[in-house]
Amino acid sequence: MEHQHIINDKQLDLTIIKDIVLTGKPLKLSNQSIANIEKCRAYLDDKMQNNDKPIYGINTGFGSLYNVKIENENLTKLQENLVMSHACGTGEEVPKEIVKLMLLFKIQSLSYGYSGIQLETVNRLIDFYNQDILPIIYTQGSLGASGDLAPLAHLSLPLIGLGEVYFEGKKHTGEEILNKFNWNKITLKSKEGLALLNGTQFMSAYGIHLVLNSYKLSYLADLIGALSLEAFDGNISPFDALIHFIRPHNGQIKTAKRINEFLEDSELINQPKEHVQDPYSFRCMPQVHGASKDALAYVEKTMLTEINSVTDNPNIFVDADKILSGGNFHGQTLALALDFLGLAIAELGSISERRTYQLISGLRNLPPFLVKNPGLNSGFMIPQYTAASIISQNKQLTTPASSDSIVSSNGQEDHVSMGANAATKTKRIVDNVQTILAIELMNASQALNFRNPLKTSPFLQAFVDSFRGEVPFIEDDKVMHDEIVKAESFIQYINIESEELFERP
Repeated sequence: MEHQHIINDKQLDLTIIKDIVLTGKPLKLSNQSIANIEKCRAYLDDKMQNNDKPIYGINTGFGSLYNVKIENENLTKLQENLVMSHACGTGEEVPKEIVKLMLLFKIQSLSYGYSGIQLETVNRLIDFYNQDILPIIYTQGSLGASGDLAPLAHLSLPLIGLGEVYFEGKKHTGEEILNKFNWNKITLKSKEGLALLNGTQFMSAYGIHLVLNSYKLSYLADLIGALSLEAFDGNISPFDALIHFIRPHNGQIKTAKRINEFLEDSELINQPKEHVQDPYSFRCMPQVHGASKDALAYVEKTMLTEINSVTDNPNIFVDADKILSGGNFHGQTLALALDFLGLAIAELGSISERRTYQLISGLRNLPPFLVKNPGLNSGFMIPQYTAASIISQNKQLTTPASSDSIVSSNGQEDHVSMGANAATKTKRIVDNVQTILAIELMNASQALNFRNPLKTSPFLQAFVDSFRGEVPFIEDDKVMHDEIVKAESFIQYINIESEELFERP
């Protein structure tokens, strides 16, 4: 059925994920995934019946309590206690769209048949996803090492009738949602609590969400930067392909090519130029934007590998007759990638603010602060202050979380990734850059008006015309906060085709 997404061994990629999310496709397990899950669970049940030896997390305590043997009659209680005791999240609620990705990626990871989960448990997670029942999860509490323990505990609480969820715009308790759908609570069997709580789905859901948003911002940085170049009466020569083929970084070549395409048939870019060189914030867009593109490509690769992996512990290898305790839940790979992403996207904001500053500076026959009566009007003076303030905050936020670690669980967990903190602070960076680009778009569109009667390219003009439907040309001072909010909303909701976004350098 084409209106469903079938969970199978086909790897998720950004195009598939975007299609699932935007079209609201329900999930369904393939026959192969069902067989994988049932085969692994049957193997584990047999082991528990015929084996008295301690197996970490299955019939032992957790963390530094790994040597405490648990009797078979207490295994369900052990798993429920694990979920309850680890639900220690604090801070803001995780955005609903990220919670939905967490559900998707947890289901994907469990479907491979290395986790010992019950089929009933996975199907209940699918029910949550398909019915848009979104557990309430909190941003603080994960060290990003034994998996995202606290966030995933909150994700799992409604399975046993605890915690809270959002459903149809309202909060419900876990018990209320089970009663509403006439569902029994899941009776967790051996290993299931660990299968649910060990994993990197908090970090990776943030990562994929941010990668998708960052591709869009990367595209818009090129587009808005090209518009600023036009408004500043800049030169086309720095974007000549010959320059970039002798320093052939992929992102650099892609950026120059894209900006050339944006400027095709522009009267402004082709007029004779008084200035033979432009400031770096214009001239070096291929080199700066391109470096961020290359970083983004690396982060995408890392995140896609992660969401198509098994990240709980221990792992069950039925054919090899082994249950192995390892460390696939450790988020170091993600922590480094998320820190890298934050730095790369922050740079798009940094160079954007410099272009905004140049546009309001009264250079190249533009009026100071881009208004006809500067002095009486402050014009676009203060939006640049706002952008500068946000840039400074981003500098603070780009301090890497992954360079930190702290000992937990009585020294058993003695090195942690801090990838969850990297995820939440990188989201703030990405959100900030959206605001910075919105401010540049306001300035570039305003400045372009002073270049009449010469016109920019048909493509850029169509973009400006669309923007003008939300934010008009500003003749006299007004409350600029309102205009910034409109510009942000324009950027947030403008639709750009996936092939434009994900076209690789």
